[in-house]
Amino acid sequence: KYFGMRVEQFSIGFPPKLISFKKGETEYALSAIPLGGYVKISGMIDESLDTEAMKLPPQPWEFRAKPAWQRLIVMLGGIVVNVIAGVLIFIGITYVYGQSYLLNDKINQNGGYDVGPIGASIGLKTGDKIIKINGQEFEYFQDIIEPATLLSTEGTYTIDRGGQILEIPIPQDLIQKFNKKAGVESFISPRFPPVVGTIQPKSVASRILKPGDKIVEVNGVPITFHDEFQAQIKAMHADSASGKSDSLYMKVVRAGTIVSLKEYFKGEKIVGFYASDEYLKTLEKNITYGFLESIPKGTERAFSTLTSHVKAFGRVATGVLSPKESISGPIGIAQVLGNEWDWSRFWSLTGVLSLVLAFMNLLPIPALDGGHVMFLSYEIISRRKPSDKFLENAQKVGMVFLLALMVFIFANDIIKLF
Repeated sequence: KYFGMRVEQFSIGFPPKLISFKKGETEYALSAIPLGGYVKISGMIDESLDTEAMKLPPQPWEFRAKPAWQRLIVMLGGIVVNVIAGVLIFIGITYVYGQSYLLNDKINQNGGYDVGPIGASIGLKTGDKIIKINGQEFEYFQDIIEPATLLSTEGTYTIDRGGQILEIPIPQDLIQKFNKKAGVESFISPRFPPVVGTIQPKSVASRILKPGDKIVEVNGVPITFHDEFQAQIKAMHADSASGKSDSLYMKVVRAGTIVSLKEYFKGEKIVGFYASDEYLKTLEKNITYGFLESIPKGTERAFSTLTSHVKAFGRVATGVLSPKESISGPIGIAQVLGNEWDWSRFWSLTGVLSLVLAFMNLLPIPALDGGHVMFLSYEIISRRKPSDKFLENAQKVGMVFLLALMVFIFANDIIKLF
């Protein structure tokens, strides 16, 4: 509008329209399909494919009648706003929530890491202490699993395994395994003591355990960590199924006193309690930032996030990462949000999506803003404007590609549910 282009419609969501009103020459609409939005600019070949209007001579208020540099600025507008919005969100998150980290040194001093199936697949073992990433010392547990680490070209974890120093290569496709349910927990997590937290109703635990009990022995085997307790219960379940044992014997420390417990366990799969998270709080380092401090820190977090996603996209494009495993749509996004509302998670995901949309929209694909930018850049450099017919056909090809991509993403999300 600043350049005198007429905006026919501004819509949040895609048709059909739910409600709308008109102010000046522009109709403002809220539409039913919440997968995006659009601006309809007069004299522009876009997803509306209004070819009849394009047959008429250009009018002064139309997009096509304006200088190429003005058209280029307009097409970059949405991308720029996405970047600005993403950066502002990360600044806000940094200011409001600060940052919370688990200290790697404390984890190593208290038994190291519990390794799940994903971690075991690359050669890690429970009890390993991770002391370096890519040959560099580090401070926080989160550094181990951040995208920049998982996307390292020739990345390694240096571990201390019972005094033996080993190098574990980081596979280039490791990050795609984290798109599956419980991905991080299936990789590594800090080892922690088997202290009873929340107890499930009508479970074995509800009959014999109390919150705060610390389990020190299971079936005669001393227990120090919760993963050791889980291993004994798994073995116990196998023994119960084979008829070797039908009772669970435990010793717990309760209010400073050792208490012996016995409970019938045949046919049971779990004991039925969640371990207390109080221990994890002793590993935390919480950092708060003033408003001015949040600006550079939040900006750095935003562009670090964007860089990681661009690297991941590059690996998908080159075949290193599987598109099926690495790409998610609205259903996958909903799963990331989880069952319980969390404002921090919501704003973090919104910031990430805003930045990723900026990058995706800049791709030189017809029907995306990046496609228009590509053709306008060609026009500015060559001083030759592509014909309307060429642009129309390019728009059709781009739309077919994007619709096919949307079908793939939705189908992939649905398949992942099962």
